[in-house]
Amino acid sequence: MLLLATPESEGMFRFVLGPDFTTMGLEDPSEIYRPKPPQFELDKAAENFRDYENLEDDMCRVRDTYYEMHKNQTYQFACSQREKYKPGIIGEYTIMEMMEVVAKIVDESDPDTSLPNNIHMYQTAERIREAYPDHPWFALVGLIHDLGKVLALHGEPQWAVVGDIFVTGCQLGPSVVFGLPSFEGNPDVIDERFMTKYGVYRPNCGLENVVTSWGHDEYMYQVLTRNKSTLPPEGLYMIRYHSLYPWHHHGDYDYLCSDTDRAMLPWVQKFSSFDLYSKGEKIPDVAAVKPFYEDLIAKYCPGKLLW
Repeated sequence: MLLLATPESEGMFRFVLGPDFTTMGLEDPSEIYRPKPPQFELDKAAENFRDYENLEDDMCRVRDTYYEMHKNQTYQFACSQREKYKPGIIGEYTIMEMMEVVAKIVDESDPDTSLPNNIHMYQTAERIREAYPDHPWFALVGLIHDLGKVLALHGEPQWAVVGDIFVTGCQLGPSVVFGLPSFEGNPDVIDERFMTKYGVYRPNCGLENVVTSWGHDEYMYQVLTRNKSTLPPEGLYMIRYHSLYPWHHHGDYDYLCSDTDRAMLPWVQKFSSFDLYSKGEKIPDVAAVKPFYEDLIAKYCPGKLLW
């Protein structure tokens, strides 16, 4: 038996014990919608990406990671992690030095690839570069978007680093991966402060004023802004929210969004399509493309950064 959220009154949810989505005859919300595929050949059918329903036995790590995330990622935890990771706590590294570090990481929440994370980032970057040759900064976003996963090598479990994120401090978005039952054991789901539509927030307060579950997105955004990266606002925004799937591809939390968030939404959706569908067997020649990205790094985030 699992916890389910049922409407009790306007803006309120009551959590009760109930069956899982399968026995209820409902579709896992994560299966309803995927980003529109970009215009390049995919290594597998689009509907087979982000498939959390038909995981192979050796991919049970995906489900386990999400269930641990949803049990442990509370509003208090997310706030404390933001205080913990100040610039310099990990050290000083250039972007390219950090690319070598994250080569040691395989994302345990990802059902689409078992490649080291640096390969995935080059795949994303090169696909964007092909499609948007006049926006080189966009390709750089693809290259560095997952660098925050370095936290997994500094004492953080992967459930506190990888995977789709969600908004804490208010009613859960119904489109979260594996659904609301996966939050069984999370104290926030029975805390009256967080059980209303807005929780601790105000309508249309803006995503910059909400606390998402902690992960590599927010951490990398903070690294770049605190080191005064000159990436365009669109690039920084994509890095910060590319894992907020319940919002950018399901429409959850729109009532918390500002006009700025809605204006940025198409950029995040565009990026997520490349991020997802570039995963495959085609691996870029890293040695050949590296000088191109080194020049971009020198322009937008040069030298050693505080991590």
